[in-house]
Amino acid sequence: MPNKKALIAMSGGVDSSVAAYLAQRSGMDCAGATMLLWQNENGQDPAADAKAVANRLGIDFHILDNRKEFLRLVVEPFIDCYESGNTPNPCIFCNRSLKFDLLLKQAMDLGYDYVVTGHYASIRYHEDTGRYLLHKAKDTAKDQSYFLACLNQYQLCHTKFPLGDLTKEQVREIATEQGFITAHKKDSQDICFIPDGDYVSFMKRYTGKHYPEGDFLDLSGKAIGRHSGAISYTLGQRKGLGLAMGEPVYVCSKDMTKNTVTVGPDSALFHSSLIAADPNWFPFETLQAPMRVSAKVRYRHIPQMATVTPLDDGTIRVDFDDPQRAITPGQAVVLYQDDMVVGSATIQTVL
Repeated sequence: MPNKKALIAMSGGVDSSVAAYLAQRSGMDCAGATMLLWQNENGQDPAADAKAVANRLGIDFHILDNRKEFLRLVVEPFIDCYESGNTPNPCIFCNRSLKFDLLLKQAMDLGYDYVVTGHYASIRYHEDTGRYLLHKAKDTAKDQSYFLACLNQYQLCHTKFPLGDLTKEQVREIATEQGFITAHKKDSQDICFIPDGDYVSFMKRYTGKHYPEGDFLDLSGKAIGRHSGAISYTLGQRKGLGLAMGEPVYVCSKDMTKNTVTVGPDSALFHSSLIAADPNWFPFETLQAPMRVSAKVRYRHIPQMATVTPLDDGTIRVDFDDPQRAITPGQAVVLYQDDMVVGSATIQTVL
């Protein structure tokens, strides 16, 4: 029987380099691929390091130009989300629409059985239910299950995460042993298309729009100052407001129709419940009854005990045991039981 074929998504970082090595070592017939997603402005070859690792491994290498799809499936939804008053997570958009959808289709078209990535998470097949389950990585500091909780059963079936049982230190050791050019390369912490982090300037450049000033309001609805455009502020923000209130105030809500930003004390940011849409489940097809879980409302959020309840309109309600700070519409809520991901959904409203 011929070996299974795997296309390795190689970003040019240490994680995907070691994922490629481990996939090859497992006996799979491998090739590397770099997805071109954003216009390279510094004149450097964005695939150079990935190509060097592929050459060292003696595997074929593909460059896939997905820049148009990236604009349509990641950048424009990112802007739409901000303009609607929510806070998007572009890495989730990219995983759902590009890395595990478009790339998987491209891999299948090229005759590969799997896509392999350097994400820190684990996929396990459950014999009794016939379902693929997503689990946290061994290295909890690097665990990326939050960003992967959007993947469906088909995508999980055709995906491998070789780093799930390794720590970051072990990954760097392997890369060093193999003489990879990426062994000591720093991890990227930025949104790839906004490396300076200034998303407002990026949106102005991309759309050509001017986002007008408006009123800051206090919790009673009284105007207390002027803001520089409601899209410029995120829930829970304290710095850069330019308000002299005599005590710290934070962004509590935004009204994009009226172009107002409401501020208040930190205590006003705490809420116990949320409604989230488009749930994606792992151990089962749909949630039939209330369930106890631990829930994260952002990547760096420590999971908190909650009850998730299915609603008649297909959304879910998550009720936390204790109020949580700055639950933000547009972000994902990811539900866990121990180290297993139960499901995820997109936060719509906070109650």
